[in-house]
Amino acid sequence: MKKAFLTGVTGQDGYYLSKLLLEKDYEVHGTIRRSSTFNTSRIDNLISEYKDSGNYKLYYSDLLDSSSINSLIQKIKPDEVYNLAAQSHVAVSFKNPHFSSLTSTSGSVTLLDAVKNLDNDVKYYQASSSEMFGGVDNKPLNEESLFIPKSPYAAGKLFAHNMTRIYRESYDMFCSNGILFNHESPMRGETFVTRKISRAVARIYYEIQNKLTLGNLEAVRDWGFAGDYVQAMWMMLQHNNADDWVIATGKAYSVKDFAEEAFKVVNLKWEDYVTTDKKYERPNEVNHLLGDPSKANKELGWNPKTSFKELVKMMVESDLKLAEREKVLIESNLLKPTWENSTN
Repeated sequence: MKKAFLTGVTGQDGYYLSKLLLEKDYEVHGTIRRSSTFNTSRIDNLISEYKDSGNYKLYYSDLLDSSSINSLIQKIKPDEVYNLAAQSHVAVSFKNPHFSSLTSTSGSVTLLDAVKNLDNDVKYYQASSSEMFGGVDNKPLNEESLFIPKSPYAAGKLFAHNMTRIYRESYDMFCSNGILFNHESPMRGETFVTRKISRAVARIYYEIQNKLTLGNLEAVRDWGFAGDYVQAMWMMLQHNNADDWVIATGKAYSVKDFAEEAFKVVNLKWEDYVTTDKKYERPNEVNHLLGDPSKANKELGWNPKTSFKELVKMMVESDLKLAEREKVLIESNLLKPTWENSTN
């Protein structure tokens, strides 16, 4: 049985990758940070489903604690390591640049060193980001495109990306970078624009909320489904050689397009509910990100299975179920609306 070691296991990608690996009969080991905000809600169903098999094991640890990480890697001796941990919200990285950068910089080196020091052939995956490109023009971006990071988050990710390549070339390690473009799901955090939209659409439909305030409606992104993208992560580590790979759909849509499609799911017009506020715009906006996944298509045999419309529909339908339950609790006076744009 193969062993996989995951950082960032409680996040969106951590959930979908854990699920994929467990279904492939891996023994999955994941790290979670010990903090007052510790939350395993995304993976609770996996913990419950696999508790008897013993194939899903969680540990309190932190990428900034090199002693803890080294100890775990030496103890577990994983076959594959997936570094997913990060403060992944770009806007938050401007507000707290030091913390946002640390996990990607010091954290990535800690993990790479721990893997290097292990006496077996570990395969390492680094979660890089399309934000590293900066979106300076409208051209499709591939593995050879220029990196121009425009946020502390992107700068930290670029450091980790380059260090992964350096370790690969310097120590003959199997280290691959997955340059993933925006990938979403019902598991996406509610502060991210796609989930903010799908959540608001559901609440507006159930008359819990009366409007949705967004920032730059013209920002364009290449959006895919996280469940498809973790398949690409796994495929990278099954490939004969370590390399860097762009993972994207090759199609891009604006924030306005996403909002319009989301409101269509409940037969509402987006213009009737959406307003804009510059406070939701970034200090240094990335206007256009479109990926060219040709290399992954050709060499990995990976292709996205979920269309843009299917992704939006999936997210809205999931949030409709949440909003329906929320409505019942509010009407029973068991819950007070807390959303910024609630009707109350």
